[in-house]
Amino acid sequence: MTVRTRTLHEGWTVRAGAGRRVPDAVREAGAIPAAVPGSVTTDLLAAGLIDDPFLDDNERLQAWVGATDFVFDLDFEWQDEGDERVDLVFDGLDTVATVRVNGEQVLSSRNQHRSYRVPVRHLLRVGANSLRVEFTAPVPAAGRAEQELGARPHVNHHPYNAIRKMASGFGWDWGIDTATSGIWRPVRLESWSGARLDAVRPVVSTDGPDGLLDVHVRIERADERPVRVTVRIAGVEEAVDVAGAEAVVSVRVPDVRRWWPRGFGEPHRYPLTVELTGDIGVRDERALNIGFRDVRIDTTPDEAGTPLRILVNERLVYVRGANWIPDDAFPHRVDRARYERRIRQAESANVNLLRVWGGGIYESEDFYDLCDERGMLTWQDFLLACAAYAEEEPLRSEIEAEAREAVTRLAAHPSLVVLNGNNENLEGFEEWGWPARLDGATWGAHYYHELFPALVAELAPHIAYTPGSPFTPGGVSRPNDPDHGSVHIWDLWNRRDWPDYREYRPRFVAEFGWQGPPTWATLTRAIHDDPLSPVSPGMQVHQKAIDGDAKLTSGLVAHTPVPRDMRDWVWAMQLNQARAVGTALEHFRSLAPHNAGAIVWQLNDDWPVVSWAAVDGDGREKPLLYAMAHAFADRLVTIQPRDGGLAVILGNETEEAWRGTLEIERLASDGTVLASQAGQVDVAPRGTVTVALAADVATAAHPADELVRARLGGEDAWWFFADLRDALLEPARLDLSVTAADGGVRVEATAATLVRDLALLVDTVAPDAVVDDALVHLLPGEKVVFHVTTAQQVGADAFTAVGVVRTGNDLVAGAPELRVAEPALAEGRA
Repeated sequence: MTVRTRTLHEGWTVRAGAGRRVPDAVREAGAIPAAVPGSVTTDLLAAGLIDDPFLDDNERLQAWVGATDFVFDLDFEWQDEGDERVDLVFDGLDTVATVRVNGEQVLSSRNQHRSYRVPVRHLLRVGANSLRVEFTAPVPAAGRAEQELGARPHVNHHPYNAIRKMASGFGWDWGIDTATSGIWRPVRLESWSGARLDAVRPVVSTDGPDGLLDVHVRIERADERPVRVTVRIAGVEEAVDVAGAEAVVSVRVPDVRRWWPRGFGEPHRYPLTVELTGDIGVRDERALNIGFRDVRIDTTPDEAGTPLRILVNERLVYVRGANWIPDDAFPHRVDRARYERRIRQAESANVNLLRVWGGGIYESEDFYDLCDERGMLTWQDFLLACAAYAEEEPLRSEIEAEAREAVTRLAAHPSLVVLNGNNENLEGFEEWGWPARLDGATWGAHYYHELFPALVAELAPHIAYTPGSPFTPGGVSRPNDPDHGSVHIWDLWNRRDWPDYREYRPRFVAEFGWQGPPTWATLTRAIHDDPLSPVSPGMQVHQKAIDGDAKLTSGLVAHTPVPRDMRDWVWAMQLNQARAVGTALEHFRSLAPHNAGAIVWQLNDDWPVVSWAAVDGDGREKPLLYAMAHAFADRLVTIQPRDGGLAVILGNETEEAWRGTLEIERLASDGTVLASQAGQVDVAPRGTVTVALAADVATAAHPADELVRARLGGEDAWWFFADLRDALLEPARLDLSVTAADGGVRVEATAATLVRDLALLVDTVAPDAVVDDALVHLLPGEKVVFHVTTAQQVGADAFTAVGVVRTGNDLVAGAPELRVAEPALAEGRA
């Protein structure tokens, strides 16, 4: 008799409990339907009792939710089928909760990041039963926990570091303050007899051509009868008899096919089955997909300092990464399809690693399974971020329990190559004045330097560990030293200008970024200010960064004037964000192999907001995503300052040599060639080559009206001697034509002037529209073809309208002059 599972997701209700600010309408409504998995806030929204917290200034109006207790109730039927054990299992409770079965307390939880299992057979009745979950208001609970543990430094306004709840749920410098409660992951009854598989933890390695697999099994027993564990993989079967609670089954898989990350080979996985049998047959079984790969982090000191290099199967992977936050402020709403859309967007930007940031969650099985399947490397922070954390009870045991569970659960995933102790806490202690404020109190060092590395060594030795991000290997310098280990570069966004990224020579960049607004469709869905402006009330609610508006403006004015029109402002800020990050990424890549990777902050948003994200809160691509795609291209041509002049740097992140004639020209803006050079180049696989520019090519006679372009094969690079503000630019003149294409339209644009940063803001035409490229430079006479996909019925000329067709020229020379050919489309279809 195998384990029988019965989900308990239907029929729940929720009602407000204690809380002095509960609206009268909510009190009067009493118990309302509750979705499980779900949250109080989304239940109230579904019942029409609150307005969408993502819109306008509704966040403030829903602040009472985090200060209110709530009670969830379920009535269910149960029949006794003779099982020795019946367990009530919660995969996630958010956060401080008491659980009662038929009035009897069975569980008290204080941790969103853990699952819970309790035996309840003795409490169940044949027929009607009741299940109640009583949630304590999280905001006051966090405050009380801080008083008990002692106040410690943290960012933002709630003491999230005192309670084991998703830190960003209390608000962040990009995140809405939801502070909700709820049964946020599945709940079920599991019935079994004899024994069950409590945990299955594969540990993989390789030995020459063979794969080595140790399957660690933890068994929960209802009796002492002997059981057998059988492991099957790739036609190999091994079994052991088990008398106790733990076993290890070792398997050698001959001539194993390795799992490779994107760009290196196939992410091959093997189906693994683990079966628990007893004297009456199969008791329990698990099915997993695993991959054989080796991973290590190389921090061997060199003449320049201390690198941080990620090697998979002994191949150095230049990390082209993006930071990942929860994709919704209410993570239960993110399903597998949404994860897949977001990961595909990362792939479209040529990203090969996603870093799961430590103020969110231990990501779901769907997220990791998709990354495994697609060869997307992952890095998971332990969930401690931007704060000092007490090392005393009860927090200490909660952190250990959640970490042990997370590592055990995630160990099977070949995509997971880094487990990281914290986000910015090592830097915080050394650089943010914590010691004086702590006055001798603990701050988390035990977790980062003792507990977590010991857990990883015990449970997942095949996954690399770093104590924090940023960190300096060996403690040879302060955290966040560009010469050593990983860095986070935030002084530019906060205090300087983005061309200064070129002053850094970092070994590995784990965070950096620049803000920009969401797409127009997302912005206007979420904010209904009239008039809408950068400082209108709703915009202020949707800008969470400290002095964010001032920093946006300061970061723009050196490059373009600040537009007065709101649509122009959105385009200017989006373009500036893309140019800032693109500049940094191309510079970092030009430093390879000295630099071993860069992880952009951030890929995604959890609500509609002005932020550092490349994909906005409604899932739409901002111009930044296209800048990342260009800078992260497998083959990159970039022009960089070198030794008082300019150089072309060629980066080849493919398995094939890149050979050809490199052509470099200094051009007037009308396309006239003023000076040139050419030569054969041979860029080795995974290699970098630097070619210095001749003085006459690198030096402009009239900087405002000249540029350099370098070409190798189908790839090119541009160097403008003058920024947009100082360039002699005309309004962009473009000839446009539109033709039908599968799933949308094909837009061809031919330039009659120099056009900088040409883009189609297609979301302004159809909210679902996506374009395949953006931020394209054209000389007079050159053309580009864009492919737009949309399911909407849109007039053909819509994608060629002023305001949809945008260029950098617009911001300094005025609106483009567009000549549109008659569309070759059926009326009304695009």
